[in-house]
Amino acid sequence: MTLDMFMQHLANGISLGSLYALIAIGYTMVYGILRLINFAHGDIFMMATYFAFFGVLFGMKWYFAFPVTIILTALLGMLVEVLAYRSLRDAPKISILISAIGASFLIENLAIVIFGGRPKAFPTPPILTSVVQMGNISVQRLTFMIPIVTVVLLLALSYLINKTKTGMAMRAVSKDHETARLMGVNVDRTISVTFGIGSALAAIGGIMWGLKFPQIQPLMGVMPGLKCFIAAVIGGIGSISGAVAGGFILGIGEIMLVAFFQSLTGYRDAFAFILLIVILLFKPTGIMGEKISEKV
Repeated sequence: MTLDMFMQHLANGISLGSLYALIAIGYTMVYGILRLINFAHGDIFMMATYFAFFGVLFGMKWYFAFPVTIILTALLGMLVEVLAYRSLRDAPKISILISAIGASFLIENLAIVIFGGRPKAFPTPPILTSVVQMGNISVQRLTFMIPIVTVVLLLALSYLINKTKTGMAMRAVSKDHETARLMGVNVDRTISVTFGIGSALAAIGGIMWGLKFPQIQPLMGVMPGLKCFIAAVIGGIGSISGAVAGGFILGIGEIMLVAFFQSLTGYRDAFAFILLIVILLFKPTGIMGEKISEKV
């Protein structure tokens, strides 16, 4: 493999890892507060691509359609929290898990009924998808934009969590719901805001995923959703920086596996699950995860 080819694959790996990281943050934020895996997160990511698709189809310019998509997806995430999780907050964990899986299946099948199962072409503005030539390397402009957007959003999210009252409320709720409520924190609103932020990040990831892989269909969120959950576990579920690290490890690892071992191209998806098994065997808390002591 030449140096040019290696750099080409590395750029693609960083771009894919950035997308995984954005979606994985949503998983880890919800888990950090509710100790709940939101299995509908990948389907919310899928719905974002359809919101953007129909926004452009109905005549909106892409620079209006994409922000509207982020807002609608955040509201959808908050709606899922109210309908599927809020009433089960004090129920056994297995009940919440079943509700999460049910919400995922419901969104997928509603999307098939409403949008149809036939794949659709995602709108790709030339200004975002044009190719930049750097020596012998051809890279889409979007490939540079995705990591930059991911880093900027990560910094903004870190500021929100560590420097604002909303972030302080999130950290309080993640430690103890009842104590936070006694201290005057509106727990329900804080949890809804968390779902909204996670869903907005999934929307941004979905839009960029649609631009990078411009074909959408109702089940497109299943495999990316699973991989982003794996990325969150690899980095340490509950840790935002861990989710980002896990996303980059998974994205770069997938691309490099195919680049160096072309005969294993068909096993690309299996790489994520093998890596998950290895992490769970040797470091169950993830790379940046911390052991959580149970109160007796």
